[in-house]
Amino acid sequence: MTSTALQSPPTTPRILSRCRALVAPALAEAIGGLHPWVAEMAGYALGLCEVGGAPAIRSQGKGVRQALAVLGAEAAGGPAGAGVPGAVAVELVHTFSLLHDDIMDGDALRRGRPAVWKAYGTGPAVLAGDALFALAVETLGATPHAAAAVRQLTTALSDLVRGQADDLLFAERPWTGPEAVGVGEYEVMAERKTGALLGCAPALGAQLAGAPRETATALDRAGRHLGVAFQIADDLLGMWGDPLVMGKPVHSDLRQGKKTLPVLIALNAPGSSALAELLTSPTALDDRGLCHAAALVERAGGRTAALREARRHLGSAHALLASVSLAPGPAAELRTLLSSLARRAI
Repeated sequence: MTSTALQSPPTTPRILSRCRALVAPALAEAIGGLHPWVAEMAGYALGLCEVGGAPAIRSQGKGVRQALAVLGAEAAGGPAGAGVPGAVAVELVHTFSLLHDDIMDGDALRRGRPAVWKAYGTGPAVLAGDALFALAVETLGATPHAAAAVRQLTTALSDLVRGQADDLLFAERPWTGPEAVGVGEYEVMAERKTGALLGCAPALGAQLAGAPRETATALDRAGRHLGVAFQIADDLLGMWGDPLVMGKPVHSDLRQGKKTLPVLIALNAPGSSALAELLTSPTALDDRGLCHAAALVERAGGRTAALREARRHLGSAHALLASVSLAPGPAAELRTLLSSLARRAI
């Protein structure tokens, strides 16, 4: 008789835990092959150890991208371990990108601990990031589908860099006028910055499992749509979410001049002159002004329209999963994971 546990639908924590357990030994082995000092910094960045190499006090990250790679391989009909090299590679590249982002943004904390550049110094942190990227390529180079896998990863990384560059430049552009950031530009940026690795992960898994090109392409596109939905959800939480959940003060994006989708939509709505005047004021907004701006964004429909757009992208991701032949069990886990990632605010 089938047990209740086997009949119950997959849950996100269970999916992530299973995939982390599968990937952890290979990830630790890969890191262990680095120069000892660099390996310590890499382990610290991954949440595996503290400064000095002692076992980590806090738990490591959720491992979303590595889970997507494992599930991509399984959904394509491969064995449980087929996607592990891809999972290791995307986790290394994701960590590399965060490590360098913290330096560029001047962020002193990452997951409640000093960022690597604060703990070890800027130069060593750059070196550790470079080592993680090189190790990711080396990991894929040792697989039977090396050429296609490395091409998938480097294409995603190129898009990630483009998206990050646009995000940084958007902050310098005006809120209104001919040089203002358009909604279409925002979505391209979000697909690249956030969606590139989220799409690369399941596509890599599928490639390593020997899936047809159309399957890998569909998984990549699904992850990219997920990335846009995830970025929009992040925007919404940054303006109306709980600061304790977000790990940063509410309205911090608005204070920094970041061009988020709810604000861009509101500025294009009829009667947005009061919001435009507030955002373009030469005087920096205080907490009261930021709250007023957020209220004007919501009144202009920015919050509702952004929610609708996030749901549209999530729907596109699910439609892409349904467009190709996938193993039912892993496909169900993929759908669960996709929905949970964007569900935070939508």
